[in-house]
Amino acid sequence: MSIEVKNITKIYGKQKALDSVSFRIEAGEIVGFLGPNGAGKSTLMKIITGFLPQTSGEAFVNDINVFEQSLKVRKLIGYLPETNPLYSEMYVREYLEFVAGIFKIKKRRARINNIVEQTGLGPELHKKISALSKGYKQRVGLAQAIIHDPEVLILDEPTSGLDPNQIIEIRSLIAELGKKKTVILSTHILQEVQAICQRVLIINKGILVADNSTDNIAAARDKNNISIIVEFENDVSKNELMQISGVERAALLKNNCFIIEGNKNNDLRPNLMQFAVNNKRNILSLTEKSKNLEEVFQELTK
Repeated sequence: MSIEVKNITKIYGKQKALDSVSFRIEAGEIVGFLGPNGAGKSTLMKIITGFLPQTSGEAFVNDINVFEQSLKVRKLIGYLPETNPLYSEMYVREYLEFVAGIFKIKKRRARINNIVEQTGLGPELHKKISALSKGYKQRVGLAQAIIHDPEVLILDEPTSGLDPNQIIEIRSLIAELGKKKTVILSTHILQEVQAICQRVLIINKGILVADNSTDNIAAARDKNNISIIVEFENDVSKNELMQISGVERAALLKNNCFIIEGNKNNDLRPNLMQFAVNNKRNILSLTEKSKNLEEVFQELTK
């Protein structure tokens, strides 16, 4: 089940929250949706789910226009909003039965038991939602998002408030769900994206600034430059390294260990080795350094 966004713009008064955003997500993809606070992530997810109208542009779920057939689209989507609104006076099982009733789920008890097992809610079923920790409230929100077995999942900060063990469990669940569903995952935890997403969208100030696979996004930003981490046995100064042919930048990481940058078309390694021989400076290690997702994110959103 695909998701397509075409030139979506959203304006609040004088503020443009989204500016002509376009992308397409194919069935079975798990896509990480990244951006700083206020970038427009939640606004776009609300538009895709039919909770918020766009100012201009179009959004489609499985080629169904979200604005024109909002109710039909909502049946296909499971949505966990950032605020995770719950009926706090209800008991956990009572709430799940309520949601299952809205979706007219057959064999309701069996389905609820299955979802409880998937999300680890068993120990808390007897409690009111108001008595739950933030982590378990988040699990209840995730349970309601998947209880009707939707083909599309849109999750806004699904692991917020969970402890490290719970995060690993929910990540595993999302990865398993993603084998059969289309998933958009918004999060500030970049390791989460690298762990379970095949593709990354980065939005900044309402503009889509990156769209690439998780593996290639860093390489795409680093296509012209090379970074090398080199550690010397003896003292070496930054000024000495800057004299080596091809070196454009050098920075000290720790004692006698530097990160050196240059153009990818000019291999720095032979020149570094020759420098070491000529100046009797033994090299203990020399490795090429690739940008990680965190560095790419900072570069695109600062």
